[in-house]
Amino acid sequence: MNPQHWPKDFNWGVATSAVQVEGAYNIDGKSFNIWDHFVRRRNKIAQNEHHYKANDFYHRYREDILTVKMLNLDSFRFSISWSRILPNQNGKPNHKGIAFYNNVINYCLELGLEPFVTLYHWDLPQYMENKGGWTNREIVHSFNTFV
Repeated sequence: MNPQHWPKDFNWGVATSAVQVEGAYNIDGKSFNIWDHFVRRRNKIAQNEHHYKANDFYHRYREDILTVKMLNLDSFRFSISWSRILPNQNGKPNHKGIAFYNNVINYCLELGLEPFVTLYHWDLPQYMENKGGWTNREIVHSFNTFV
């Protein structure tokens, strides 16, 4: 795969998923999502592994994003954890969660990386799943509040 064979404006980057890299599953106001709940069920995941610490991107994002820059890539795609932004059904935002993602975006920009945001990557808040998840029309309002 030779970059010279790609269009000059092709954007080279890497991608992550909040639940796969952030860790910090229960701090700074984040509520449970469907994965936090699922990994607690016995015999569902080999060797009872989980994502509770993951790569600890929540605490090490600067180091990880700097690595992206050192790889001479153009962009960094990441997902935003819905349950970190709107941890409760009341629709009140979690300011610590918003600050975290603002810091990630600002650090990308500081390093000259273009941040790409994925709003939903299989990270449904458990409170929405308990109401039927994507089969409940109420989720439209909740997702609209999230975005």
